[in-house]
Amino acid sequence: MKKLVLGFCSLAAFASVAFAGTETYGGKEIKQVAPPPCPEWYSDQEFNVSLWGTYIFTANNWQDDRYFLADHAWGGGIDAKYFFHRYFGVGVEGWMVDARQARENIFVDLSDGIFERSFHNVNKGIGAVLGTFTFRFPIHCSRFSPYIWGGGGGIFGGGQRPVNQWFREGPGGTAVTGPGGLISNGGEGFDILKTVGRTDSQAEGIGQIGAGIEVRFTPHIGWVSDFSWNFVNGPDNNFGMARTGINFAF
Repeated sequence: MKKLVLGFCSLAAFASVAFAGTETYGGKEIKQVAPPPCPEWYSDQEFNVSLWGTYIFTANNWQDDRYFLADHAWGGGIDAKYFFHRYFGVGVEGWMVDARQARENIFVDLSDGIFERSFHNVNKGIGAVLGTFTFRFPIHCSRFSPYIWGGGGGIFGGGQRPVNQWFREGPGGTAVTGPGGLISNGGEGFDILKTVGRTDSQAEGIGQIGAGIEVRFTPHIGWVSDFSWNFVNGPDNNFGMARTGINFAF
């Protein structure tokens, strides 16, 4: 009898060892396998270079804008950023757009009651260079990363002003330039005002705030789209800027 009990105990011990570490379901053996980690599309430290096209629209109508002298412009740019932390990066941004400026010319003859205005268009390149600070939030196990940024720098190429000059009308209606007020030779004095040219372009300071999103196709190539609002020396020069383009991460 003792031998029979020992035999059953030995059989039970053998069976427990044989089935340890496995599960059965419906007569099939199932092994526990740990799932692989999800891919990370953004590195904790990386260098980014972006190439993009841009569309700019001014806050005011072209008649009231004092820098672009237009209500919109098209162009492109580049920026380079270094993310020293997964969420924070510093960089440099530069862009250039083609603004089709509407320029006003006036001719006023006070003595004859003449007031004339004419307009002509001139294509002018306007650009800017800024330093930026970016906060991004790569979504875990996702290709998407929303971001916000701010920056400041300089803008150049715009801000031309009309140069209007007074003339005096001499005998016979001839326009004569020169200092002084009324003349004593029978003329009508300084009664003609007309546009004779434009000032040179002005460089101004610029501030920028914006937000956007990046989608990574691979850990090293992505697509960025964003919008920023830009401030240039007063409310008559501000403008919005939409960008979209490709980003390379290293």
